Amino acid sequence: MHSATHAKDRDAEPKVAGEPRSTKSTILETGAAMTQDFSPLQNICAHLNAFHVYASDPKRFVEANHYCGHLTEDVRQCLLYDSPLPGARLIGVEYMIKPHLYETLPQDERRLWHSHVFEVKSGMLVLPQPSPLVPQALWDKAETAEMEEVVKLYGKVYHLWQVDRGDKLPLGEPQLMTSITAEGQLPGLEGVMDERDKRFPGCDWRKKKEIREGIVEPEVHPDADYTWKKD
Repeated sequence: MHSATHAKDRDAEPKVAGEPRSTKSTILETGAAMTQDFSPLQNICAHLNAFHVYASDPKRFVEANHYCGHLTEDVRQCLLYDSPLPGARLIGVEYMIKPHLYETLPQDERRLWHSHVFEVKSGMLVLPQPSPLVPQALWDKAETAEMEEVVKLYGKVYHLWQVDRGDKLPLGEPQLMTSITAEGQLPGLEGVMDERDKRFPGCDWRKKKEIREGIVEPEVHPDADYTWKKD
């Protein structure tokens, strides 16, 4: 089984081709950051963490940190990074839409989208706690409220950089990714989530699974999660 990017790799300098940034580049970036307008990025309002599997090879998976914002009440867009640390690699994008929009899509398009029910109910999808100063009970309540919304959404995600195979540049064609939808689809998932939780204070997928038992599971459209329905 292919594993997600190892923790020690995330804590080190990203394995990217090219020389380290020069002092000149750092100075220019600092100046630009002080004078330019980054309005599209200021729309980001949530950090989510979960695991994606390759639609073409669901034995391969990648941990993804989602930085998401709302375009409308019904459409979200997320930038995906391989870690939440400075120097993280931008590895993909995900769009999330509400069911009434999903149902307007043609069948071939609907098959590219995945549900979030298992991600939410299993405790795999988390909003990392921003600070240990935030009371755990308060954060759990806020996170659960967000999960009550996300559980209904359909997501379409492409990864551009196959970091799980050690690529030092984003090589090849974009890869359609999907979500895990049931226990047993990805052997060793519990251990992977345990390792992830150690890196995020206050994160415990087992506790989150218990807290989310009361979240109502929506009916998933039969065309979603197509990777797991192919012959």
